[in-house]
Amino acid sequence: MSNAEIRGGFVWHELMTTDLQAAIAFYSKVLPWKTQPSGMPDYTLWVSGKTMTGGLMAQPEAVRQAGAPPSWLVYIGTPDVDATAAAAQRLGGRVLKAPGDIPNVGRFAVLADPQGAAFAVFTPSPTPGGAAAPSEFSWHELATSDPQGALAFYSELFGWSRGPAHDMGPGGIYQLIAHGGAQVGGIYKVMDASKPPHWLTYIQVGSVDRAAAAVKAAGGRVTQGPMEVPGGSRIAQILDPQGGAFAVHEPARQAAAASAPAEESGPGKRAPARRGSAPRKRPAERASSARKAPARPARPARKAAAKARKRPAASRRAARKSPARQTPRKAPRKAPRKAAGKAAGKRPAARKAAAGKKSTGRPARKSARRR
Repeated sequence: MSNAEIRGGFVWHELMTTDLQAAIAFYSKVLPWKTQPSGMPDYTLWVSGKTMTGGLMAQPEAVRQAGAPPSWLVYIGTPDVDATAAAAQRLGGRVLKAPGDIPNVGRFAVLADPQGAAFAVFTPSPTPGGAAAPSEFSWHELATSDPQGALAFYSELFGWSRGPAHDMGPGGIYQLIAHGGAQVGGIYKVMDASKPPHWLTYIQVGSVDRAAAAVKAAGGRVTQGPMEVPGGSRIAQILDPQGGAFAVHEPARQAAAASAPAEESGPGKRAPARRGSAPRKRPAERASSARKAPARPARPARKAAAKARKRPAASRRAARKSPARQTPRKAPRKAPRKAAGKAAGKRPAARKAAAGKKSTGRPARKSARRR
């Protein structure tokens, strides 16, 4: 990896915790990770398959006495650790651990930015073992007291550029950061004064919901989510049993990712989702589900209809005789005639007399002359 490629990239992640065995048990239940010895004393490697994913070590005593909680430390690449440490001090940062070598691995230092967020810088060894390993950490988020000052600091050190900014409403602005033409994280202002500035790392998983359930079963705590963010990804923020903070990230489905603008990707776009209600289906997803709707009735309905057609004759006759099937029949046609006859038999006598005289024709002629 060249100097230009290493500068500004997130190249390693390290958990410093107060209980190594408890942390190993927890993360192995939540993530498809195992551990293996590193060859260095007091340092363990996280392994995913055959790939080294990160490191694990006991929290230094001085850090523990200072009251700092267990945390994930991000390592950012640089072609010259010593020069970067000196530049960080010149820009208002601090050196927490002076530059030093890790045999056959590389050189590193632990720094703090001007607002107090800790991070490490790393130059890999020129040997193959010192190259940066593929990472499952897919997003990096800085909560700080001064987003603009922090962005200026990191941009000077690592060549980061300013990406799109998103209005979080009362939460301020969520500023995306880019490296090498790709969005790699975000910066926002921490609203809780009790929380010091810090980096939060996102680990890619197959299912955020399954990971969140595993966290709860293993004794951790889900502090936010699971929820969908703009672009279709799903995230959840977590505290492990010792208090170490991290997040999990499930990438959007390929169809949703293809229909979303490039600037809308990345789990860091979670902030705008906080203001609204539960996310609705994207238009592309609604159209896709409509296309997949079955044209015929579902199979259980077809089976029920088939059974109804095959009922025994006795059942069909009973059904026809049931009260629900009884419809009023037409009255016999003779009934009106009989009624008419009875009505005719009860006509007044005057009408009978008029009917009798009609046969002579005289009453009709007289009535005509009168008119």
